[in-house]
Amino acid sequence: MKKVVVASLLAVASVAPVTRMAFAQTQVNLGSNAQSAGGIQMSPAEYKAYNDAISQGTPQTKAPALEAYLTAYPQSAVKAATLEQLMLAYSSFDPAKTLDAADRLLQVDPNNLRALTFAVFFRLQTGDQATDPAAKQAAYDKAAEFAKKGLTVTKPAEMSDADFTALKAAATPVFYRAIAAAALGRKDAAAAIAALKSSLTSVPEAETAKPGPLLQDTFTLGSAFYQSTPPDFANCAWFAARAAGLAPEPYKTQMMPLAKYCYKKFHGADDGFDALLAAATAHLIQPADFVIKPAPSPADIVRQVIASTPDLATLAVSDKEFILQNGSPEDAAKVWDTIKGKSVQFPDATVVSVTDTALLVAVSDDAVQSKTADFTFQLAAPLKTPPAVGSKVTVTGTYASFTPSPLMIIMSDGALVEPKPVKKPTPVHHTPHR
Repeated sequence: MKKVVVASLLAVASVAPVTRMAFAQTQVNLGSNAQSAGGIQMSPAEYKAYNDAISQGTPQTKAPALEAYLTAYPQSAVKAATLEQLMLAYSSFDPAKTLDAADRLLQVDPNNLRALTFAVFFRLQTGDQATDPAAKQAAYDKAAEFAKKGLTVTKPAEMSDADFTALKAAATPVFYRAIAAAALGRKDAAAAIAALKSSLTSVPEAETAKPGPLLQDTFTLGSAFYQSTPPDFANCAWFAARAAGLAPEPYKTQMMPLAKYCYKKFHGADDGFDALLAAATAHLIQPADFVIKPAPSPADIVRQVIASTPDLATLAVSDKEFILQNGSPEDAAKVWDTIKGKSVQFPDATVVSVTDTALLVAVSDDAVQSKTADFTFQLAAPLKTPPAVGSKVTVTGTYASFTPSPLMIIMSDGALVEPKPVKKPTPVHHTPHR
């Protein structure tokens, strides 16, 4: 009888471009680290078949040799170790067969951390490549199921502490990445955010600054904050800016718009974005002493406009509407008092709807763009020829009252101003010269 020793194997995650991930493995080491005292006994024929298979020089020749060995010896005492080697061999050239080998290994050894890692990684890849939404989500959900199990696996007795620690460190971000992908597919932004944070903080911070899957996780985290309800624009800006700042082209250009959009939505303007980009590039987590100043609230804007405008009656219609809608009752009253009871004429108002007693029109630019009425003219007399919806008219009326939400300004004594008829020029007769 021949004796064979089964050693623990170690797979590590490699750095890859932002939009791709790869998984590399160390060379299989069969030798001194016995699975159990005394090793495993094999017949000379099985030992030769096994030794011939594991001695193949390339993954492409090793994989079929290992398959042949497993076919000849389906109850082999080293079946789990052989399936590990088969999985590693396939991983360099055939993702589908890698996944099949991982699933076969998990039937023999359900807690095999390497097999769980490959099962998660390649199902995640399948989900990324799927075009059918249902198939994509199914792949992500299955990957997340294996990932959750992988996070709970404890060190097997035959594996060294160093090997298990290294394998766990490589696998953990992959597990959390799969959980996040499944959560985002279900529109569960909160679960995705928690998983992605765990992915990024499970490794040394320097690793998150390198182009690769972790930098993609950083950008995905920013996107998840944007997809939250309500959107978290500050955190979106921070993580999207970090990813964009550290990513190579063309990914930098693709990522930067989200960072700038979220920053402007939170801050209200572009100023200060370069400082945010520099800070986010230098730190994974926003330092306590770096604060993104939020945009002023509508109430703050109202107070500033009132304080800086000597005569509120001179404000544009859109500014008056903004104050009536967003200001405190006291601030809204200050503006309303400047126009209440005054008669005005609005040219080029857009007709929104017409009844026998009222004409609803859009006057401000925002109202015109949204095709929403902001003025109701209570008609002093029925209209002889009601204007068409969408047409431009000139209307007159007197400010009577308003409601702030939704904003509607009520005008009394409303009337259409008919366009003045265009006078035909008087013909000029010239006496012909004789």
